[in-house]
Amino acid sequence: MLKILKYSFYDLMRSRWSYVYFAFYLLLGIVLLFLNNDLSKAVITLMNVIIVLVPLIGTIFGVMYYYNSKEFTELLLAQPLKRSSIFMGQYLGVAISLSMSLILGLGLPFVFYGLFESSAIWDFSLLLITGTFLTLIFTALAFNIALSNENKIKGFGYAILLWLFLAVIYDGLFLMTLIMFEDYPLDKLSLIGTMLNPIDLSRTLILLKLDISALLGYTGAVFKQFFGTSFGLIVSFAMLTVWVILPVLRIIFKSNKKDF
Repeated sequence: MLKILKYSFYDLMRSRWSYVYFAFYLLLGIVLLFLNNDLSKAVITLMNVIIVLVPLIGTIFGVMYYYNSKEFTELLLAQPLKRSSIFMGQYLGVAISLSMSLILGLGLPFVFYGLFESSAIWDFSLLLITGTFLTLIFTALAFNIALSNENKIKGFGYAILLWLFLAVIYDGLFLMTLIMFEDYPLDKLSLIGTMLNPIDLSRTLILLKLDISALLGYTGAVFKQFFGTSFGLIVSFAMLTVWVILPVLRIIFKSNKKDF
């Protein structure tokens, strides 16, 4: 698996799209720091970009890499190698390369701007950690979609639909549910609903860490009471870890059962 991971990683590092992804975050960090003298304000702006863009890029890259390397994968399957090792190596290669582009692209300008001497270092660190989690999650979901659909157009369509649902539609349905049943105590439902969507969970964690939960009104107070505690933080990262583990396990199961 390590050899396949290494090959996939270096293959993506030579790809121009990896450099474009890295350059985008590098330029974004430089522009934000140029426009904002306060690092905390730059982190808030970055949150709005990362929460939406990272899942989209992870989904598209995951599906695109699977379909583009399909012939090479079939060649590997003819060798005495475990199927799970092949697909896990490819998945980790994609996820790690995307995570590195994100961390280095945003980290370099902030470090040169004096991040280590600022109080915003913990907020920025949380932003990168949640961004890495989202990359791991949505790359795994993308591999699941690609493994389940031989047709490339269907695979891309389902991948975009998944991102659209979790990034936009889910919030609308969740908000409508809260409005329709506003007469009932929905504290626990709000917490559960947030944890069932990795994008919402990541956004809530960052908002609370930046101490702007007051913008969320009563719901923000409920979230602050739970997510603002050490126990809530542990549960949140545990849920993000579960969001990574479950799709990865399905990649292993699906690859072992699939007839190539």
